[in-house]
Parts: sequence; structure tokens; C-alpha cells
Amino acid sequence: MKKIELSNKTGKFLLNFNFAMGVLHLLQGVLMLSLASNFVVNITTSYLHPTLSGIPTTITENIFSVSVGPLVALFLFISAFAHFTLCTSGARNWYLSNLEKKINYARWVEYALSSSVMIVIIALLSGMFDFPSLILLFSINAFMNLCGLIMEKYNQNNAKPDWTAFVVGCFAGIVPWIVICMYFFGAASRADNLIPTFVYFILLSLFVFFNIFAINMYLQYKKVGPWKDYIFGEKMYIVLSLVAKSLLAWQVFFGALRRG
Repeated sequence: MKKIELSNKTGKFLLNFNFAMGVLHLLQGVLMLSLASNFVVNITTSYLHPTLSGIPTTITENIFSVSVGPLVALFLFISAFAHFTLCTSGARNWYLSNLEKKINYARWVEYALSSSVMIVIIALLSGMFDFPSLILLFSINAFMNLCGLIMEKYNQNNAKPDWTAFVVGCFAGIVPWIVICMYFFGAASRADNLIPTFVYFILLSLFVFFNIFAINMYLQYKKVGPWKDYIFGEKMYIVLSLVAKSLLAWQVFFGALRRG
């Protein structure tokens, strides 16, 4: 894959763009902390418990509680930190030189953390409270994003892309959504359906946006239209990240975190 040369104008734009995105994420995170109600969910775990009959039974217990507002603010702060870091004197040259080689390490590490927090929040709102299961959900979503890093790393010098990492990442990425839907539709099918309406919109909208990230990568490597320019795809990643995080944050806020 041919190396690109960034002009000073393009480099300056990207640094300013990252700084602006950092400000927007930071402001939303601060607003979330200051405006959100103390909406708490109980995290559980299950284990075998002996009985007098000798046949063990399953016991489910609350192990701790988590406030959803700070959890929402967390993925916004993670993104803000990543954007601001790329604008610092110590990281900007590293960031721009990597873009010239058509790879952004920081993007995939940030996504591995922030989008995995997002998927956990969506799972909590869908009725999934089991702590070990949430850890697995977080981990496989992080793995999906790191497959994006592998895709870029091992296709820098390939004239024809190797799609192995992309396919593996897509497989890993769909698993959390299948699990979430099992919880979601299991609860929704009950006569006493307790799934709020706003969660339906979150599930649909965020599923769409998570998949648009994969489509963006696909278009980059297929060199479709403006995606022939790797930097166009980079800009799209930045915009998609802001929109997806903002969409989830404010849907959760207006659905569950508004005071009064």
C-alpha cells in the first residue's frame, strides 16, 4: 500500500479537528456528571450453592452497584483524553507520521476502551447484570477494535488487502449484539415488559452506528470514491465517533438520567 504524504495544511487541520472533538467530548462528559440523576443498577453474579439434598442450586447475589451517569461520562472522557493527547507536542508527530503510513494506533486503543464501555451500558439497559458476562462482553468488543489495528498494521505494504483481520473482527463484533438481543428480547417478550421505549431506540441506533465503522474501513480498503484518500476515512472515523458517543449519551440521559 503506497505511503501518503500529508501537507502542512492537512496536518494542521487534523490536529485542530482533534482538539475541537476533544473539547466537545469533554464538555458533554462534564454536563453528564453535573446534570445526571443518581440512577444506579445492581451488578450480580451467580454461583453454585450446596443443599441438604446434595443437589446444588444456583444462587444469584448483588455484588456491587454502579451509577450509570458517571459510566456514560467515562466513555466521553476517554475520547476527550485521546483527542487531546494527539494534539500534544510529544504525540502529534507520531500521530501524523502514522497516518502517512495509513495506520492510527491511538484510534483503535481508544475505541477498544470507550466503545467497550458503551456496549456494557447498552447491555445494562437491556437487562444484563451478570458481572462475569459483562467482563466477557467488554473484552470481546475490545478485541473487535484491536482487529481494526491489526488490519491496518498488516496491510500497510500490501497492494491487495488481506481481509482476515476484518472478517475476524466482524465476527467478534456481532457476538455482543447477539447476547444483548437475547437479554433484550427475552425481557421484551414477557407480559410485564420492563424495557423502556428509549432503550429500543438505543439498541437500533447504536447497532447501526457500530456497523458504519466497519463500513468505513471497508470503503477505505476498497478505495471507493472519496475513501481512496485514507485521510478522508480518518475524518469519517472522528465524526462517527463523536456522533455515536453523543447519541448514546443523550439518549441515556433523556431516557433515564434526567432529574425530576
